[in-house]
Amino acid sequence: MQETLRTVKYSVSDDVKFEKIALKLGRSKRQVFSQMVDYFYRSKKDPTDLNDELLKNTILKGQKEYIGFIKTQEAELLIPIKRDSARMIEAMKKIIDRFNGQILKHNDEVLSNQSAQVKRLGTLHEVATNIEMKIITKERLKKNFMLILNSYIRERERMGMMTSGKEKEELAEQTRKQIELL
Repeated sequence: MQETLRTVKYSVSDDVKFEKIALKLGRSKRQVFSQMVDYFYRSKKDPTDLNDELLKNTILKGQKEYIGFIKTQEAELLIPIKRDSARMIEAMKKIIDRFNGQILKHNDEVLSNQSAQVKRLGTLHEVATNIEMKIITKERLKKNFMLILNSYIRERERMGMMTSGKEKEELAEQTRKQIELL
């Protein structure tokens, strides 16, 4: 079937612009013209409206939908999460404060108990040292007394029946002095 062609008259300056558009798109002028008519017919756009109000309205409608979605999410999710987080943080602070208070109190009690035990151990150490010194002193006294006694017995046995009472008395006096020096 043969297509009937129509003629459209336009200025030379429009023809220059039209030619540039067709060359840029790589199509014939007739094809570009047909596509332009088709575009304006389907989009219902007014070619004189350079600001493209329909496009603006579509964008604004989309933005309003996004903003509405974000506000809904904020009201349903973000604000409750923030509120719950703030409550949880506050509760955690209280728990930490109470825990620290109890631990510090317990640590103070432990330190005071340790101080008391250290004092008691110091006292016990002094008593044990004194007992040890007394035992050592007692042992030394026994040993020295035994030396003096053995010396006295030896000297007494060496003395015979003929030994004068004075010598016997000197030996006894000397032994007493040695015992006193202990």
